[in-house]
Amino acid sequence: MDALNLPMSDVQIPLAHRLRPTTLEEVQGQLACTDPSGWFAQSIKEGRAVSCIFWGPPGVGKTTLARIMAKHADMPFAQLSAVSAGKKEVQDIVAQAKQTGRTYLLFLDEIHRFNKAQQDVLLPYLEDGTLILVGATTENPSFTLNNALLSRCRVIVLQALSADAVLVILRRGVATLQQQSGGFRLEEDALLWLATAADGDARYALNALEAMFDADNSKTWVLKDVQQQWQRKQAKYDRDGDSHYDFISALHKSIRSSDADAAVYWLARMLEGGEEPLYLARRLIRMATEDIGLADPKALTLALDAQRMFEILGSPEGEQGLFEVAIYLALAPKSNAAYMAEKAARRLAKATQHLDVPTHLKNAPTTLMKQIGHGDGYQYAHHEADAVVTQKHFPDAMDEVVLFDPVGRGFEKTLAERKAWLQARRDEKRGTSR
Repeated sequence: MDALNLPMSDVQIPLAHRLRPTTLEEVQGQLACTDPSGWFAQSIKEGRAVSCIFWGPPGVGKTTLARIMAKHADMPFAQLSAVSAGKKEVQDIVAQAKQTGRTYLLFLDEIHRFNKAQQDVLLPYLEDGTLILVGATTENPSFTLNNALLSRCRVIVLQALSADAVLVILRRGVATLQQQSGGFRLEEDALLWLATAADGDARYALNALEAMFDADNSKTWVLKDVQQQWQRKQAKYDRDGDSHYDFISALHKSIRSSDADAAVYWLARMLEGGEEPLYLARRLIRMATEDIGLADPKALTLALDAQRMFEILGSPEGEQGLFEVAIYLALAPKSNAAYMAEKAARRLAKATQHLDVPTHLKNAPTTLMKQIGHGDGYQYAHHEADAVVTQKHFPDAMDEVVLFDPVGRGFEKTLAERKAWLQARRDEKRGTSR
């Protein structure tokens, strides 16, 4: 017999669904939503539904909060997943709403999976009140949702649940399962471990608890048994989502701040999460130029060597070079002077691209070019005992500009001294002082 045709009492409803809160008072964590003085709790109390986007990790209550909103607003609740639904499914719900003459609350899970055209389909129905939209996403909505849709919704950031909040939910789960089989128990240290291992995901924790119940509902589960039963939660890292950018940002900023221990930690987190090592090698090369620069010219060479090492050895042996470079970059003297010089030079180049090369710097490979003055007055540095010349190297219509301003750290201290000496020699030869 098809399971859908069985009496409800015979259908196995997942524990996470059975324990889903029906009021804000039952919701754990998410004080931004449950705080009685907040706008969300006030709207629930007043029976108002508001189009909004719930942004947060899995298992933190996005669906639950949407259902609570619909219930207290006495509004029909429709749920779709953007993974499998599209324009047709949305229009089917719109047709139901128009037929009944009631506004529907549409909960659209994984809303970031909708493309621009699919998102645009929603707009007129939000405008005319046919739908209240509650979207759920684990991705940054400012990157994945249209501005037109975002402007019609309030974005609510939900946090991963604390271990204490998950523990409260797990205790409720144990109590519920004990009603089915009085012999089911979890020792306290096992329960505490499970609450922590869930990493803020209540649904994952309850599913793990239910798996233990299904495996043996008449035993007392001790810590060792729970750990053996536990299927390792996938690393909290999305190579194509926010985690990708957040983690590389953490790695970059740890290196910039000279924290070698944090640098190797974030590097390990990314590799364990499945990041492409060559992507990390490229980022380390960039860090060597952006944040170390000429304060330690060897940094760039080592970063390039690490990339080459990985290309030769592959994983996992080749990844060791990435850790060595991360440590070296973190402990190297820091300077962004070359990076800032590049940015300043590019801005200046764009603003003065109409200016010609000074005649004395122009190439003169032919007789005609020499006849029209190319190269006239050019000072050949090697003809000078100190290799210092006084000619101007910027366009005639421009003043000389300082673009590279080395810091007093590492090798750039030597460069700063050299730069100052060169300027002093030019001034001396020009018969001026600065």
